[in-house]
Order: sequence, then structure tokens, then C-alpha cells
Amino acid sequence: MMEELLPEPVVAVESYGDEGAEAASLYPEEQALMTQFAATRRREFATVRFCARRAMAELGVPPAPVLPGERRAPQWPAGLIGSMTHCEGYSAAALAHATDLASVGIDAEPHDALPQGALEKIALPSESARLVRLQAQGLPVHWDRLLFSAKESVYKAWFPLTGEWLDFSEADIDITVTPCSAPAPTALSGTFRARLLIPGPVVDGLRLAAFAGHWTIKDNLVGTAVTTPRAGS
Repeated sequence: MMEELLPEPVVAVESYGDEGAEAASLYPEEQALMTQFAATRRREFATVRFCARRAMAELGVPPAPVLPGERRAPQWPAGLIGSMTHCEGYSAAALAHATDLASVGIDAEPHDALPQGALEKIALPSESARLVRLQAQGLPVHWDRLLFSAKESVYKAWFPLTGEWLDFSEADIDITVTPCSAPAPTALSGTFRARLLIPGPVVDGLRLAAFAGHWTIKDNLVGTAVTTPRAGS
């Protein structure tokens, strides 16, 4: 799913279920972090790192521990940028060389409605109005969950560039659906643009005003991804 959402410089590795947990070889410092985790959290932790190390191998980088840093953002080996995500039954990691992209953010969520009251906490009035218009199209999409996932991906692309929190109210996201000619598509997809409402990060001397991303609904999952290009690319 993530491969479809990301440009060629990015290597995306995903795992359905806990198939990577048994194969994962965790480093002692990673093992130490899991002592207080519940069983489900331990499997997710191991599986997503299994995905990350497979992505490192595809990029020609020796395997290395992936430890959480500030605000639990993953700390990657020097020269790499990346993002990880997991939800029930799914884990993924997306990595690239820092010379190819400035940052990447991915998120996966179950394709289901957000809990009651959650949309009001994450959505701007302008975003809520757009969701009403999207809902009127009659597509089988939980637009509230998609908006949440898009905001998560934007934050994951933002934080490595700034080291600062980005509130849900500080990016205004506009979702677009990609037309599909198939009578019964197996997946729905599209793009989104996140207009920053606060000063954006400076990348290669240029200040960003927005992030651009892609989304898909597939296998009862919502997937979103954002990449930040280098200047001139």
C-alpha cells in the first residue's frame, strides 16, 4: 500500500499481521524499551523495526537500532530520513537517503469512523465543510479518519525539519479524489495539500508554505504519505 503512495527514492516495506515480529532481531537497547510494554505493543514494536531494517538493507545501509527520540520520533542512522507506522494488523516503514528527500511521513489507520467527538478536536471549520462536500459524493470513505491520518503524516514530515510540535489546528488540509474509470475499484485514492497556518520550516534555503501528500483506501486500511522534496528536485 505505501509503495503506491511514495516516490521512487523512498523504499517502503510493510507487514500484514505480526509476521515480522518472529523474524525481528532486536538490539539490546530496543529490547530494554519493551520491558513495560503489553504483548500487543511488543509485537508492533518488533514488527515495524523488522520493516525498517529491511528498508535499510534495500538502501544499502547496515542494520541499526531504531530508538525513539524527542516526542518519540524515530532516530535514523546518519544519512537516512524515514517514518514508521502501525495499527492493528499492519506495520510499515519508509526510508530514503537524506540527499534525495528532506523528510517523509507515513500513517496507516483502520478504515473506520473516528470515535464520537474526535473530529471536532482535530478539524478546522474549513476542513469540516470540505468533508461534508466529500461525503455528498457517496463514496465509501470514512473522511474523518482520512483527515486524521493525513494530519498524522504531515506532522511526521514536519517534526524532523523543525523539532517542534504542529497542532491539528496549524495545518489546513484539502483532500482531492483521483477519478477512477473502473466500475468497481478495489481501492480509492487521491491527493491532499496541507497549507501551513504558521511559518513553515526552511528546506535548502526555501521556507515551505505547504506539504503535499497522497492517500489510499485499501484492504480496510487508510494509508497516507507525505514527502518533502529537496530544492530543485
